Amino acid sequence: MLGLDALHRSLLRLEPENAHDRAIDAMRLAQALGFPLWWLRQRCVVLDPRLEQTLWDEPFPNPVGLAAGYDKNAQVVHAMAALGFGFLEVGTVTPMPQCGNPKPRVFRHAEQRSLQNALGFNNSGGVAMANELRQQAPNPLPLGINIGKNKNTTEGEAFRDYETLVDKLAEFSSYLVINVSSPNTPGLRDMQRQETVVDLVKRCRERTAKPVLVKLAPDLEDREAVELSLASVEAGAAGIVVTNTTIDYSLLPGVEARGGLSGRVLRRRSFEVLQLVARHLDGRGHLISVGGVESATDVYSRLKAGASLVQLYTAMIYEGPMLVSRILRGLLELMEKDGIGTVKEAIGADLD
Repeated sequence: MLGLDALHRSLLRLEPENAHDRAIDAMRLAQALGFPLWWLRQRCVVLDPRLEQTLWDEPFPNPVGLAAGYDKNAQVVHAMAALGFGFLEVGTVTPMPQCGNPKPRVFRHAEQRSLQNALGFNNSGGVAMANELRQQAPNPLPLGINIGKNKNTTEGEAFRDYETLVDKLAEFSSYLVINVSSPNTPGLRDMQRQETVVDLVKRCRERTAKPVLVKLAPDLEDREAVELSLASVEAGAAGIVVTNTTIDYSLLPGVEARGGLSGRVLRRRSFEVLQLVARHLDGRGHLISVGGVESATDVYSRLKAGASLVQLYTAMIYEGPMLVSRILRGLLELMEKDGIGTVKEAIGADLD
């Protein structure tokens, strides 16, 4: 644990994107060696039947997952599983490789425990991800794959990008997430129109039996978020991911209007959208809550508000690799205090 803390502190001294790349390199090495993952599992994995649930016919050992954006190319799924997550979401992946936006493009706002990300779907492409997942098979945990369109793909051709990715990657996934809500690809959020999303969901569902979810932006008006969620589920979506990063730069006064904000500054709005969508969906489809999650209390409140699963990313950058185990132990304490026996009993408890 002291070694993990030291590594974490050293990474925080590096430029953010460089730190991320070094962390991925270290985890790839750990996977190749094998023993470090055993060592990590002994310290980070919390196994308790009260945390378990089955969704989409797959067992989830706990409800805390890694959000999309960290392991963009699905290179370290076994290493991330060793940190105690209950499921993983990789990507966003696009059909063709792309380098993303000019650097620097990731900025820490440490006092606010937040990040500013203007990456722009930098990734190695669908073929490379398929190869990675094939080599690492079987998946150690339920695995979501977050799919998006290439920057140069026009809106009229975008359907083909999503269909291509479903064809290439569905077999490796537990679920797929349609990403039309990132602020870092020009024109992408314009696809959050109801008719476009409905068409996308139907096209993807025609190509796979795997669950297909839709990820929403937090910057939608309340009415739009509800209508888009309802229309997506009626079109066949298995659930909604709420939410992506925000472009409400007033949350960080003085910040450059660039990219999306994640972390603590997003906590309130992501929770509001979750509550709103959960009340209106009324159990139709599963909700994954993401945005500003950094503690057991956050996870517990999201579950009680109607989320079946909860994801984090930014908090781990600041709190380090032991965060998930601390959250899970704290979650069990909160459940025990309230007399709630299982995670499944907690889901939607505040909606009754």
